[in-house]
Amino acid sequence: MSPPGGPGEGAARILVVDDQDDNVRLLADLLSCHDYEVETANSGQEALDAIDRSAPDLVLLDVVMPGLSGLQVLRQLRADARFALLPIVLVTALDPDVERIKGLDAGADDFVTKPINGAELLARVRSLVRVKYLFDRIEAQAAELLQLNGDLEQRVAAKVTEVERLSRLKRFLPPSVVARASDEGLDALLETHRANIAVVFFDLRGFTAFSERSEPEDVMRVLREFHQGVGTQTQKFAGTIERFVGDGAMVFFNDPEPVPEPCTHAVRFALAVFEACQPARERWQSEGFELHIGSGVAYGYATLGAIGFSDRYDYGVVGTVANLASRLCGEARGGEIVVSARTAAALPPSIRKEPVGPLALKGFRDPVAAFRIVGAD
Repeated sequence: MSPPGGPGEGAARILVVDDQDDNVRLLADLLSCHDYEVETANSGQEALDAIDRSAPDLVLLDVVMPGLSGLQVLRQLRADARFALLPIVLVTALDPDVERIKGLDAGADDFVTKPINGAELLARVRSLVRVKYLFDRIEAQAAELLQLNGDLEQRVAAKVTEVERLSRLKRFLPPSVVARASDEGLDALLETHRANIAVVFFDLRGFTAFSERSEPEDVMRVLREFHQGVGTQTQKFAGTIERFVGDGAMVFFNDPEPVPEPCTHAVRFALAVFEACQPARERWQSEGFELHIGSGVAYGYATLGAIGFSDRYDYGVVGTVANLASRLCGEARGGEIVVSARTAAALPPSIRKEPVGPLALKGFRDPVAAFRIVGAD
């Protein structure tokens, strides 16, 4: 509805209620000449029915009518939440002072007396219709805002869920991969797939004996320092943490973020972990803790993807390559990195190695060729 600002601009719907046909025609003609849409009723009940049916923008309501009087109609309308703010102008030939008080008390918005002054009536109608229009705009904007807030809450809830899932990923994926997951979609990133990866396994030598004779606080501190060294270098080398298992850790390269020369990358990463953990190892030695770090590296195909359930996923590896890296780590002495033959074949001359096999490894039918890293330029 457009608010009428003057003659010729009206588009509001007005209900004229009076039991006298002459009065109805007079008011209807006056309003129609100014382009208002007019509906009429000749009794209080007809008025209630018309209002319920078509919800006009304003009601001109005669006070004295047989059956339901104008005041009774007014009170029923104000008791209905749908029409609590419907502009209602009472029209009467009775004592204006007495009827005004009754009408205002019943909830009328304005009051005109008979005989009708056309200019005054039109001015009052224009004013109330304009107020009604502004109220309707506010109501529509409030409804729209409520809808927008609902949509925003849904989007925020979905985003919070996604952020929580991504924050869990940050525990074992490089920041660049987490950012990619945010852009491309987490589900696509975690789909099961095959990839060639370089797997690095670490293990603390002497940890079982140490944990049996040490205080739990010392055990937890040593593990935190060991995991810190592995974790910080994993982030630096853009690796993926598959898991920390007590005194062991598994990290892999070339998935989901590809890296050039993954075998070389993995071995240099293992060397960097040894170097990062050296201050902690020296401190352990000074405290009488006989602890050393061994590492195994293998390269090959694996199946990767999300492992877990809807509230907790890990990015896991399934395949012989992970088992081989773990077994090679078990063969490494403290401070040693033992790599598979395929890994060794991919290393540049700057990384020096020597054979240590073949090794009889648990879970492998045939002896496995392996090499020890002896230095790197």
